[in-house]
Amino acid sequence: MKLFLREHFLLIVVHLIQSVTIPILFWLDGFRGIGVSIYAAFFSLFLLSVYLVYRYFSRRSFYKRLEKPLETLDSSLEVTGEAPISKALDRLLDNQYRLYLNHLHKAEERQDEHLLFMDRWVHQMKTPLSVIELTAQDLDEPESSSLREETERIRDGLNTVLYMARLRTIAEDFQIKPVNLAKLIHEIHQENKRFYIRNEVYPQLIEEKQGISVQTDEKWLFFLVTQLVHNAVKYSSGESNKILISLYERSSDVVLEVKDFGVGIPLVDQKRVFNKFFTGDNGRKYRESTGMGLYLVKEVAEQLEHHIELDSEVGEGTTIRIIFTETQNLTSM
Repeated sequence: MKLFLREHFLLIVVHLIQSVTIPILFWLDGFRGIGVSIYAAFFSLFLLSVYLVYRYFSRRSFYKRLEKPLETLDSSLEVTGEAPISKALDRLLDNQYRLYLNHLHKAEERQDEHLLFMDRWVHQMKTPLSVIELTAQDLDEPESSSLREETERIRDGLNTVLYMARLRTIAEDFQIKPVNLAKLIHEIHQENKRFYIRNEVYPQLIEEKQGISVQTDEKWLFFLVTQLVHNAVKYSSGESNKILISLYERSSDVVLEVKDFGVGIPLVDQKRVFNKFFTGDNGRKYRESTGMGLYLVKEVAEQLEHHIELDSEVGEGTTIRIIFTETQNLTSM
């Protein structure tokens, strides 16, 4: 209604001015029929009112649609009315919708091409890295260890890039099945032995029960836990020589807990550590921090419908828990 009145405001003002001006002109010309003039003015206003009422009700859906924001993209395809201007609006929105879909399709194609390129590039880079690692075995110490350390950093960086690129299509990459958490953690340890030795930080696995399994995607959970373990080791190096990885049940949920005894996270940074590219005070001290590790952990956990908890105290260490809800908890054998 407000939009309708704003659109016809000038018409109403002009008509009112006309209703006053014309009787005055007749009066100045010598016509003294005041009753006729008043009747003509009221009759003119009556016709204007009828016209405005008819116009509003015949185009009410049109004005309502203009005033109400679109809730979904598909709602832009709804028919407004039979009036010419309503049909023109429908055609405009339809063309705009199709143009948007066309641009969106092209953007998705470019994104898919980029993802395919990143996937192939990462796998291609892993081959020369493997060759370098094999070559490093024939070198003397400390050159051999230094070279393998750098290749491990490159490999970890490549994996982060690959998983970051796949994050947009993570839902299409799921393969949910029962995963034995202790077995998964042992595989992570096997892959990161040299990383532990180099940093002189060694993990300890604590199981409340044997054979705790959950429903999840093994590959993505492997990546998620690896990120937590790497962070725990990195920020414990020089502060403590151990981290604790615990598996236990809490109420009806299963908890995977990674606890370190390192530098800890300042309270002011704790709410932001899961933000993209946020490095915080610790990130400025440890120059290798990219600010993407915990962001990816949070994003992957949300996609897997797991929950993340964080407790930390400066100088005491940090504890991060992955909570598997009751529906994801299988059995504890």
